[in-house]
Amino acid sequence: MRTTLNFLFLIILFTLGLDVNGQDMFIGLAKKSITPSPPIWLTGYASRTTPATGVVHDLWAKAIYLESSPNEKAIIISTDLLGLSREVHQGIVQQLASTFGLSEKQIVINSSHTHSGPMIWPALSGIADYHLEDQRAVSTYTLGLINKLVELAGESINNKEKMTLSLGHGQVDIAINRRQLAASKIGQVLAGPIDHDVPIIQVKNRQGQVKGILVGYACHNTTVQGDNYLVNGDYAGFAQIEIEKKYPQAIAMFILGCAGDQNPEPRGSLALAEKHGKKLAETVHQVLQNPLKPMGNSLRYDAQLVTLDFQKTDINSYQKELVGEDIFKQRRAKLMLEAINKGWNISQYQYPIQALRIGKEFTLVALAGEVVVDYSLRIKREFAQQDIFVAGYSQEVMCYIPSKNVLQEGGYEAESSMIYYGWPGPFADTVEDKIMQGVYKLMKNVGIRRRP
Repeated sequence: MRTTLNFLFLIILFTLGLDVNGQDMFIGLAKKSITPSPPIWLTGYASRTTPATGVVHDLWAKAIYLESSPNEKAIIISTDLLGLSREVHQGIVQQLASTFGLSEKQIVINSSHTHSGPMIWPALSGIADYHLEDQRAVSTYTLGLINKLVELAGESINNKEKMTLSLGHGQVDIAINRRQLAASKIGQVLAGPIDHDVPIIQVKNRQGQVKGILVGYACHNTTVQGDNYLVNGDYAGFAQIEIEKKYPQAIAMFILGCAGDQNPEPRGSLALAEKHGKKLAETVHQVLQNPLKPMGNSLRYDAQLVTLDFQKTDINSYQKELVGEDIFKQRRAKLMLEAINKGWNISQYQYPIQALRIGKEFTLVALAGEVVVDYSLRIKREFAQQDIFVAGYSQEVMCYIPSKNVLQEGGYEAESSMIYYGWPGPFADTVEDKIMQGVYKLMKNVGIRRRP
């Protein structure tokens, strides 16, 4: 009888539009400005010829710390940056381990991939060849970033209090599949895979105040293009500003999904970036007006390194590029020939992947690099019984991660982008299978089975 009454009570609460609280845990939130001081070089576009000249709005690093027990804890950090290098990521992980006892599998760091943020040396360093003073400014910012993110993590831990999480989803149509754009006409529905899902996690304290909002979406932060020399977070930056205006006691965090082949449309100006940001923020607001799904307070997490192979390349091709006319190929060839002459292995890459499961309601799969949307759609399809968001641009952003289909099609994401990122050449056609095998292990280790 009591079970029946409890069930009816839940139905009444949802009917009235009231949240049913999930199980509480210790949750801490914090934010810290990581805005560079111009002049400093922006990254993302090889066409820029001078450093940044000003700032539209601050760039932020934000953190949410989760602790369900002394032995179960995790932290998610978001940054308004193009992406972290392995050097920066490992520096952060090492300090968080020694200072707070957090292991690498408990730390998820995601970058919004704004193309109007500072260079994080040496990620995508092939697009520029800086003079001494420019290099010093870029490197000084990068070194300071490590300390800021460690301080941010500490602040989020110190801010912990008993709070609850709840989950909702929306849809927003900002993204298009950019690989199909050339073959499509403006105004038509563009072909190609897209993932318009907007997962939203709300954090409430015991007084019912909204203290945190995590938002995910899979779309490049490239509304503002290479003719822009002003620091800004693109649509994701504007979205977070708008969300925090609507919920002034909350910290809004943006987590970028598998956006490797997803562009905002239309694009080309700050005004459009602000428009897209407001559209995403309004979607979030609408979802939060409805009952959300309460989340449990258990945490499970795992991390793996997957060995990815590059296609075999000919040393002669690098020797020819080194004396050719393409400055970007020259830079890549110089890196490759130096590595070969030092006996370094340039045939493989140790690729990091992670999973963080919160309660039984939600799992964040975090993949490194510029992951194309095929991975998100495949993982969601193969684990259809689970609520999953697949984030790219996590931990480090070292290159594009093509699917088998994209690799076979060729083009920028599969081939030419590797020049700017300074890699030997395209990945081998085993790339998707190897990553998915790693994902299967992750999911098993956090208690999730594939659909039969």
